[in-house]
This record gives sequence, C-alpha cells and structure tokens, in this order.
Amino acid sequence: MKLHLSARPPFSFSAVADSHGWRQLAPFSGDADGLSYIARLSTGRVTELHLAAAPDGALVECADPVTGDEQVEIATMAGWMLGLDQDLSAFYAAAQNEPKLAHVAERAQGRLLRSATLFEDVVKTILTTNTTWSGTIRMVQALVDLFGDSLSTDPVRRAFPLPKSIAQADVETLRQEARLGYRAPYVLELARRVDSGALDLEALKTAELPTDELRKRLRAIKGVGPYAVANLLMLLGHYDAIPIDSWALTLVSKEWHGGAAIGPAEVKAAFAHWGQFKGLAYWFWSWSDTG
Repeated sequence: MKLHLSARPPFSFSAVADSHGWRQLAPFSGDADGLSYIARLSTGRVTELHLAAAPDGALVECADPVTGDEQVEIATMAGWMLGLDQDLSAFYAAAQNEPKLAHVAERAQGRLLRSATLFEDVVKTILTTNTTWSGTIRMVQALVDLFGDSLSTDPVRRAFPLPKSIAQADVETLRQEARLGYRAPYVLELARRVDSGALDLEALKTAELPTDELRKRLRAIKGVGPYAVANLLMLLGHYDAIPIDSWALTLVSKEWHGGAAIGPAEVKAAFAHWGQFKGLAYWFWSWSDTG
C-alpha cells in the first residue's frame, strides 16, 4: 500500500523528521530522509509504516495488505505525526524580519514530529525529565520491549504499548525491569487513568481549548511539570510557552548573558515579545554558540 498525502505548504519532510529527538525513540527508526514507525492499528494489526518525502507532502508505505478503514486510519495517523495540515504562515510572517529566524520559512521549519498518540507523547515526555538523552532512549525502548505488541514479520520489533498493557503491570516491574526509577508510579497511574477512561488524552489533540485550559489539564497529570507541559503544548500546536531545561538556560546564557548563571525568568524574558510564538522562536533560533 502506498499513500500520497498532501501537506499545507510550505512543507519539508526532513524538517519535521529532524525537528527534535523523537525519531530516535522506539518505535521510530530511520533518519531525516525516511522514517519507520511500528504502528498498532485499532483493529489490533501491528504493521510497519515507512514515511518519506513526496511532492507537496509525504509518502506512506505499508507492505501489509490493509482494509479501507485501516488505510484511512493510517492516513490520519501519519497526517498527525507529520503535522501535514498545520498552518504556520503567521509564525513565518512574524519571523521574517528577525535575522535569527530568517531561515524558518525557507526551510519550512516549525512542525514538530509527533507520535501516533498523545499517550505515547506524554509518556515519552515524562521519560525525558531529570535524565540524559541516552537514558530516555533506554527507558522508552524498555517499555516497548516489555509491553508492546510484536510485528508479525519481525517479533523483535514492537509497537508502543497500549495504556492497558502498562496498566496491568505494577510499580516494581516498571521501576526494576523497565528501569524507570521515580517515574514508574507516574507512568503507571497515567496508563491506568487512560485505560479506565478517566482521562481522555486523545481528545485533546483536536479539542479547541485555550492554551490556559490545556495547560491546566496537562499539569494535572502526575509527573508532568512546567517543562513537560510546555513541551506537550508545543506538540499540540500551542507555542506560547518555552520548555525550559538546563540546555535552554545554557543557550540563553551564552546568547545574551555572557555565560553567567541565569534562571527561567531570563529565558522567558528573552522571548517574551514573541507572544504566541515564544516556543517556536526559541526552538528554531539560530544560536550563536551551541557548544
């Protein structure tokens, strides 16, 4: 099966794939030229999707025969992951007179690679906190290996776990076998709330809610602090917050404070005038020194 999906222009597949580190996290693999994603469809089928650039959009290939409904689901999934329908024209207009952002429209930057579900993105975001990137990669891979459904043609490769699969585990399994550490109870509670229906995360993907309301709902999830909330808001297309971590402090300090120690207030002040685009301006800023 091959699907050609159109995107709202300008669009660059490589810009989305390279927008942040998600492509390095299971069940993604590949690079900016082409991504593979092991997907579990609502029918229960586990299949490998190959995502690549195509004229005016993206190409999605699947070696398995799929039904018409599954094809629609795959197209919707890929469209969400790549942000094909996102309109970034207002950001480009705001950035056109800023030399540090002059490249964004030309390179069609601004879309951020997303997972198939918001549940997956929330779990992955929790697993980025207070750890190294290699630690995040390891923890995500462990969850997939322990609880994900296998690809029939290659059982070693698995989809991201359903909330139900994680919900049936216990804290010690997540802490010891998946080595999630202090994050284990947070991930377990999230999975159980989503599995029980107490929390409908996927509805937030299309909910027309103001940023403050979205922030409130995300902040209510245990383990999701200010950094994680800002990161998730960005993935949901709300850019008026900056995911401030130690790297953000380092970048802003070198750019405007001569390397002196700063706090979150200085990061916020540096991009305050960008209003609803603060997050994007920070994310795609052409930093003078990234060493």
